[in-house]
Amino acid sequence: MTLKDISNGPDWVIWAAFVILALMSIVLLTGHGAGLIAGYNTAGKEEKNKYDEKKLCRVTGAGMSVIAVFVFIMAIGNDRLPAWTVNIFTAVTLVDCVVMIVLTHTVCKK
Repeated sequence: MTLKDISNGPDWVIWAAFVILALMSIVLLTGHGAGLIAGYNTAGKEEKNKYDEKKLCRVTGAGMSVIAVFVFIMAIGNDRLPAWTVNIFTAVTLVDCVVMIVLTHTVCKK
């Protein structure tokens, strides 16, 4: 059983998700796009001053890049990858999110 066997939607949806994630990753990796980071864009001035905005953007961009790469792998291997690849993708995404949270609360603080 492959990924294609368990997917319900059209193939362009996963490619669109990849493009959106890749563009957001690029913007964040350049140190811009802090408004894309949930919580930071709604924080007050005092809370924002506690963080290094460039580091925060780069950490978030790196984490999003990992997810974008996995979405790309799943998109190109849709008819060849086994169905259990979804489980690996889910686990990697969860670990990536935890690592991003830890790094944003430690490395990115001023």
